[in-house]
Amino acid sequence: MGRVVGINHVALEVGSIDEALAFWERLFGPLTLRGRSSRMAFVDLGDQFVALSTGRTQPPDTHRHVGIVVDDREAVLAAARGAGAQVAGNDVHDPWGNLLQIVDYREIQFTKAPQILRGMRLDGLEKTDAALAELRAKGLA
Repeated sequence: MGRVVGINHVALEVGSIDEALAFWERLFGPLTLRGRSSRMAFVDLGDQFVALSTGRTQPPDTHRHVGIVVDDREAVLAAARGAGAQVAGNDVHDPWGNLLQIVDYREIQFTKAPQILRGMRLDGLEKTDAALAELRAKGLA
């Protein structure tokens, strides 16, 4: 039996690839794409990615969400407000109803390898004591 190791990517349905990429750039700054076509774009996140795909038809998400890990949650939330997005707490609805929960890297157990952080120009991004304690409790730090 195989064991789950992690998540490689998440796919989000949007109305327009161009508009979605512009929205993401307003929130997160310049993006690096792994690839792009008229119906899909693959936003690079170091050793992971988010796939944006045209064709969203379902109503806005209310509970289902994707946790997007960032280096500065408050800056991203402010940018989302500036982009006219619906923001409640750490939750951001994109223009198509995808619910993005903005999570600060320093505060969670999820950990990028040092060489990945360096490659993303995020070396020096440290975990909080609480996040390190959670990792130690699991034997992961």
